Amino acid sequence: MLTIDGAQGEGGGQMLRTSLTLSAITGQPFRITGIRARRAKPGLMRQHLTALEAAAAIGGADVEGMTLGSSQVTFRPGAVRAGDYTFSVGTAGSATLVLQTVLPALMLAGARSTLELVGGTHNPAAPPFEFLDRAFLPLLRRLGAAVSAHLERPGFYPAGGGRFRVEVQPGARWAPLELLERGAIRGQRARAIVSALPGGIAHRELHVLAERLGWDSTCLHAEVLTDPHGPGNVILVEIESEHVTEVFAGFGQRGVRAEQLAEGVAREVLAYLGSGVPVGIHLADQLLLPCALAGGGSLLSCEPSQHTRTQAELLRVFLGSEVRLSALASGTCRIDVSGGHG
Repeated sequence: MLTIDGAQGEGGGQMLRTSLTLSAITGQPFRITGIRARRAKPGLMRQHLTALEAAAAIGGADVEGMTLGSSQVTFRPGAVRAGDYTFSVGTAGSATLVLQTVLPALMLAGARSTLELVGGTHNPAAPPFEFLDRAFLPLLRRLGAAVSAHLERPGFYPAGGGRFRVEVQPGARWAPLELLERGAIRGQRARAIVSALPGGIAHRELHVLAERLGWDSTCLHAEVLTDPHGPGNVILVEIESEHVTEVFAGFGQRGVRAEQLAEGVAREVLAYLGSGVPVGIHLADQLLLPCALAGGGSLLSCEPSQHTRTQAELLRVFLGSEVRLSALASGTCRIDVSGGHG
């Protein structure tokens, strides 16, 4: 049995989620200690517990330590089963991260699956639904798995209550992914969404984005949700290029002015555009695992995050995959992933 030190690497929930994914795929049992040891509230929180429950459900796993606050879990997987599943976080915890825990295994399950996920869809420190739908899932389809998603209702922190559905049709053949060039920019747009908050917030955010990015009004869209489940605010900026689409997000928080939030998103977008790389920092770490499953891949990105380095180490431990991070000029990085033996 593998033993994973959850305090290593990025020291958060990613260690658990990726270990669950790879354990379900390989059939390799593992024990993880020090779960989320570097976080202010260590141990399993609701969204991590839901991810664990979801991985156990699709993999028929035997689990020890499946309780809120647990700092140690033992996971013994069975065979992954395609099927129709519903997973509810029960709070505003991220439902998109629960999806990412079980999706790779279901892409290899050999039959169609459907998923209904309930919880937060637009959370700080987690990919918003639009990132999955517009940036991540299209690349999975390029690798060979047919995955589609539909947002039924957004859910913001702290109320949650969002809902989306996903259909997974495993591909017969997988192909390595190469993303070394961005290509020409084909489209760009910014959306500012408010729920149970004054619509003027969205317009103030878009005003800042227009000034900082130099975009005209045709690229800007304000949305005021008419049937809100709870208060929330998100800025979403999409850059559609020839070879990849990237999505950047900023989430409203108490005490943070609309202009300040928009300025932060604009800086992130401008840094991406100025770097010339096709793959942003968050997309890079999320592509490593599917690239390894597809037999390999090559990405050009910016300086790798701690999440990326953690992901690379877990792929080595579970799959025997090699992830080479080669620093290039101007803070860019080429990432080469080899397929693992499983």
